[in-house]
Amino acid sequence: MTISSDASPAGLRAAVDAGRPRAGTGSDFARLSRRITEAGLLERRPGYYAVRLGLVVGAFAGGWAAFFALGDSWWQLAVAAFLALVFGQVALVAHDLAHRQVFRRRRHGEFAGRLFGNLGVGMSYGWWMNKHTRHHAHPNHEELDPDVAPDILVWSAEQARASRGLARLLGGHQAVLFFPLLTLEGFNLHVASVRALRSPFMKSRMLEGALLLAHMAAVLSALFLVLPPGKAVAFLAVNQCLFGLYLGCTFAPNHKGMPTLTGDQELDFLRRQVLTSRNVRGGLLTDLMLGGLNYQIEHHLFPVMPTVHLRRARPIVRRYCAEIGVPYHETGLVRSYREALTHLHRVGEPIRRRRRA
Repeated sequence: MTISSDASPAGLRAAVDAGRPRAGTGSDFARLSRRITEAGLLERRPGYYAVRLGLVVGAFAGGWAAFFALGDSWWQLAVAAFLALVFGQVALVAHDLAHRQVFRRRRHGEFAGRLFGNLGVGMSYGWWMNKHTRHHAHPNHEELDPDVAPDILVWSAEQARASRGLARLLGGHQAVLFFPLLTLEGFNLHVASVRALRSPFMKSRMLEGALLLAHMAAVLSALFLVLPPGKAVAFLAVNQCLFGLYLGCTFAPNHKGMPTLTGDQELDFLRRQVLTSRNVRGGLLTDLMLGGLNYQIEHHLFPVMPTVHLRRARPIVRRYCAEIGVPYHETGLVRSYREALTHLHRVGEPIRRRRRA
C-alpha cells in the first residue's frame, strides 16, 4: 500500500507512521469500540428519527403545497430553491436509512430507503447503496473507491498523467470548474440511477424502476400542468442545479484533499478510516445542513451510529486517536473547501504541464 503525497495535508509522514498498530491485546479499533459502546452511542434513537423524518416529510409536502398554491408565477423559482434544499435533506435521510441507523430490520430500512430515495428524489437506493458500501470499505483508495475513480475529475497526479477524454480536457482547471460541475450532479444521479437498473447487482429492479418512473412522471406532470413550458424548464433547472450543488457541498469536505491509497490494503480498519477522512467543525446549523456528515471520521468508524450521537462520539474518538498517535484532521467548513480545491489544482499540474510542452 502507498499513501499519495499529493493528496495529503501537512503531517503525511506522521500518517504513514500511524499505519503501524501499537502492540497489545486486541486491535486499536476494538478498544475504541468498547469505549463507544460503554458510552451508549450505538443505541438506536427512534424518537430522534421519528421527529427528523416527520420534519423532512413535512417540509417536502409543504414545498409542493406552496408550488400548487402559487401557480403561474416566477416566484416559483424560490420554491424550486427551497425544494432543492429539502431534496438534499431527503437524500441525507436515505443515507441514514441505508446505514441501518433508523430501523433494526433490514427490510424496513430498504423499503423506507426506496421511498425516500427513488420516489422522493429520483435517486436509486440500490445503485447508491452498492456504490456507497464500496466507498466505506475502501475510502479514498484509487482502485477500489468509486468516489475517487477518474471520470471527469482526477484525484491524484498519477490519475492526471493517465487521463483521457473529459478528464484530460478539464483536469488542468478542475479546481475552478469544481463548483460549476456540481450543478450537474443532480441530473447525473438520475441518469446513473436509470442506467443501474440493468446492472447485475441491482435487487428489486422492477420496484426501483417503477418508483423512479413514478417520481419523474409526478414531477414533470406537476411542472407542465401548473406552469407554462418556459417557467417549468426554469423551475427544473434551478431545482436540480441547486440540489446537485447542495449534495456536492455536503459530501466534498469529507474526503477530498485527504490522503489517497493505492495497492494492497495494509492499514488496519481504524487507520484506513481516520487517515482518509476530514471532520468539519461547526454548530447545530452545520450539523443540520451537512446531515451530521461533518463528523465524517466518527461516521466512517461507526456507520450504524445514529447521526445524533456523532457529536458526542467526536471527543472520545479524537482523544483516543491522540493516545495512539493517529492524526485526526478537523477544520472549518470554508477551510475544508479550500483544502479540497487546492488539492484539485495541485494534482492537475501534469495536465497543465503537458499542455505547455
